[in-house]
Amino acid sequence: MLARAVEWLFRAGTVVALTGAGVSAESGVPTFRGAEGLWRSFRPEELATPGAFARDPKLVWEWYDWRRSLIARSSPNAGHYALVDMERRFSDFTLLTQNVDGLHDRAGSRRIVRLHGDIWTLRCTGCGREEHNEQVPLDELPPRCLCGALFRPGVVWFGEPLPHKALAAAFAAAERADVFLVLGTSSVVYPAAALPRVALERGARVVEINLEPTELSSLAHLSLRGKTGELLPELLRQAA
Repeated sequence: MLARAVEWLFRAGTVVALTGAGVSAESGVPTFRGAEGLWRSFRPEELATPGAFARDPKLVWEWYDWRRSLIARSSPNAGHYALVDMERRFSDFTLLTQNVDGLHDRAGSRRIVRLHGDIWTLRCTGCGREEHNEQVPLDELPPRCLCGALFRPGVVWFGEPLPHKALAAAFAAAERADVFLVLGTSSVVYPAAALPRVALERGARVVEINLEPTELSSLAHLSLRGKTGELLPELLRQAA
């Protein structure tokens, strides 16, 4: 089965990859919906909302400070580095990610479209200024901007739209893809879950790598069971 994906990649002019929480989980980052993702007696869905921040910004920031500390102790895995290699190989390559942890950046990827934002970005709720900050732990919770207003995490919360520019870039990439890789994502969170379907409609070969079957599995041209950190490097090795 892998041989077919190798052939498609070898002939491809445009390659797009979409990554989800499963890729980061291989680096030890807890998945958002997994039991290990729970914190205190709160569900993540109860903390990652504008309403939660308005009610108790310190509590929300305590959770994000905790998440940032977990991510800081993690390192990119072989799947992250395989995507860096893919970026070097293909002149037209785009990495779309639902992950906010910055591990793709640390691995060396540069052509990244961040659909759900970046946990290392602080965005001012007053003046709108953004600041890249990798300090762990933060000195002050909740952190404040120079203007005096509170910073919020630069991520997309439940009930918020995805960044317009990122979403437009993602759909444009999906529409022109020859091969569309779906890596470590459950394919249930929209609008990101629509991207491989758009690629399918435009004639792309869609290859899924995931530990378990997803709603996309029956639609993909090829659905492989396993870890991205194992299968993606092997795919590239055979395509060399």
